[in-house]
Amino acid sequence: MIQSIEKLIKQGEGITLEFKTAKNELPQNVLETVCAFLNRYGGTILLGVNDKGEILGLDPSKVQKISRELVNSLNNPQLLNPPVYISPNEIEIEGKTIIQIHVHESSQVHSTKGKYFDRNEDGDFNITNNTSLIANLFIRKQTTFTENKIYPYATLKELRKDLIQRARQMAVNRQPGHIWEDLDDLSLLRSVQLYQTDYSTGKEGMTLAAILLFGRDDVMLSALPFHKTDAICRIENTDRYDDRDDIRTNLIESYDRLMHFVEKHLPDRFVLKKDIRISARNLIFREVISNTLIHREYTNPYPAKLIIEKESVTTENANRSHGNIQLLPERFSPVPKNPVIARVFKEIGRADELGSGVRNIFNYFSYYSQHKPILEDANIFKCVVYTNNSTGGQTGNHTHLESKSDISLLESSKTDVELNDELNGGLNGGLNGGLNGGLNDQDLLLRLVLHHEGMNTKELAQLMNRPLKTVEKWIKKLKDENKIIFKGSKKTGGYYIKPQTNES
Repeated sequence: MIQSIEKLIKQGEGITLEFKTAKNELPQNVLETVCAFLNRYGGTILLGVNDKGEILGLDPSKVQKISRELVNSLNNPQLLNPPVYISPNEIEIEGKTIIQIHVHESSQVHSTKGKYFDRNEDGDFNITNNTSLIANLFIRKQTTFTENKIYPYATLKELRKDLIQRARQMAVNRQPGHIWEDLDDLSLLRSVQLYQTDYSTGKEGMTLAAILLFGRDDVMLSALPFHKTDAICRIENTDRYDDRDDIRTNLIESYDRLMHFVEKHLPDRFVLKKDIRISARNLIFREVISNTLIHREYTNPYPAKLIIEKESVTTENANRSHGNIQLLPERFSPVPKNPVIARVFKEIGRADELGSGVRNIFNYFSYYSQHKPILEDANIFKCVVYTNNSTGGQTGNHTHLESKSDISLLESSKTDVELNDELNGGLNGGLNGGLNGGLNDQDLLLRLVLHHEGMNTKELAQLMNRPLKTVEKWIKKLKDENKIIFKGSKKTGGYYIKPQTNES
């Protein structure tokens, strides 16, 4: 990482690279650069580096404040419209801390505080008063991102009013007072850019995203004759299949049918989240199914698949790859493939912020298997979630903990993580105010590190419901015994089992 940053700095500023000094606060013009990168080819912003490429660094006490302010600004439609999710990356180099902001090209045209910016070799330039340049931006986005393709002869009659009403109600149920509640159908579609203007012809119409989300089946067949998702179950009859659902309908009902197929053929696991008993199966496959529907390249005729086998569930779909890479929660930058479709899924509660799906899959996979999921971002996007503990492989871990009850072993079946039996006394007691039997405190801590690698001291103390200073003493002893090690920066790192340690 540090070598790649040093190489970037040596290149100097250009159409996809910008340096900004930011000692104590977020630069006022950073949103202009983000907006310009979104509208052009994307790029990288380095906060804490001056125009000459000198690493000045940020005030260490202000780094978290600057990162938090940046994320809040990017998600505020008053400041950036449409808003975006970008995760800043803190990097220590030459003993100084800088922030890396990687911005992917967007499928939409963005503005900041009502002004439009584009990017060239000389930096950001304001094109707000140049209607021709703005029109060219819209045209380029519509031809690059196929979800924005306009069908000028498609009207509300080609869409299903019942589905639009259902989406409206889902959004209102999720967020009372939602803006969709008082909008008519066309205004609702306009509000999420499902009805747009083709600036090359001046014609208005429904977009491909609108047809995919709410279109009648015959309209979808006309727009995308090869659109389908093939759901297959091969547990007993591996040569053919036990069950199959050929799904050729809108994305709202496609999601319903895929979730039903998974629920029909996979056993459930339960987890306590904020003291509420919820389905680990639904937590995982909500993300898997949403991902395959949202981030698909719909102009590619490759048939999407969801295949349930004895020890795994695999999804495949056509993709516009940004490089053949394996996605991991600790090191990936989410790339929006169909951000308009993603926004609708987010409004109705079937998706969260961009990138959260990968993190959630990795957070909860160990309720089904010890083998980590595989997510391959290539021309065919592939996701494999293992569903049987006998698959072996690497030890499961949770990279993030939303609260101490998010990842609870209080309710788990015999096929859940093997830690369950040994922690029944220890962890249950700890979460209820004390360890009443089972493992001793230090052994329990070691087991927690094993099964929740990457947690920091505070998170481990919260999970055990023990004082922070007490857990710090146990951690020190385990480190002295050469059983655990700390990896990463002081702020974002966590504890891991040492590879040579034999777990008893």
